[in-house]
Amino acid sequence: MEHELTHPVRAGRRRVLITGAGGQLGRALCEAFGAEDVVPLTHADWDVTQPPGDAVSRGMLDLVLHAAAWTDVDGAEADPQGAAAVNVGGTAHAAALGAPLVTYSTDYVFDGRKREPYVESDGPNPLSAYGRTKLHGEAAAGPDAWILRTSWLFGATGHNFLRTMLRLGAERDEVAVVGDQRGCPTYVGHLASATRELADGGLPRGVWHVAASGDCTWADFAEAIFAEAGLDCRVRRISTEELGRPAPRPAYAVLRSERSGAPVLPHWRDGLRDCLAALVTT
Repeated sequence: MEHELTHPVRAGRRRVLITGAGGQLGRALCEAFGAEDVVPLTHADWDVTQPPGDAVSRGMLDLVLHAAAWTDVDGAEADPQGAAAVNVGGTAHAAALGAPLVTYSTDYVFDGRKREPYVESDGPNPLSAYGRTKLHGEAAAGPDAWILRTSWLFGATGHNFLRTMLRLGAERDEVAVVGDQRGCPTYVGHLASATRELADGGLPRGVWHVAASGDCTWADFAEAIFAEAGLDCRVRRISTEELGRPAPRPAYAVLRSERSGAPVLPHWRDGLRDCLAALVTT
């Protein structure tokens, strides 16, 4: 591992370790916590399926932001043990560092049958192997972690729906997109800012629902992406059954918080505009 954590922390700055620092959320967290003494660890620096090496000093961290995750929903159906090694074992290894921990979970811990927003007290019932590993990862984080359940992440980097639609919209006249799954597309920059708000605000540990305001279907989101980006591409709405993906998805996975003081994120359309603006500068 390249990063030594044993040098002294600069006065007034927290030592913040970020796992998955090469991914879209990890990069956003590095930016949001840029004023702190950040230790960004990519997969090459620390494969979280393995216990941390000697270079990670357990006594020198003020905060751990655990963004490393297996996010291939369909791939988890084919390799549930691999997904669990990352999402459950990796979270346990991050918790074992002994510092206050923020970890990230998903709307896919719910089955989507409620048809009104899910809040923290709703019982989870994941439909997929991916959802089960994320739910078990929540338990692996322990009772003293902040567990942020979020939804449909997108950003200016990495692999995500928005970047895929921008590519396809530039190549094609029409794309087929699922129109019967509803959620809250969440810009990683807004989630990173909310993470800082939560960690700085002295809010209680436990599960928090932190997702964009508003909700839409994937097809709605695609249409908004094309409109905001000025792409002349039609969206043909199809059903989840027509798409035929290996992993079942919740049909309705809108997240809202019932907890006092929960961060309120901007509307997903504002996240879309902010993300497109960030893409121009990258």
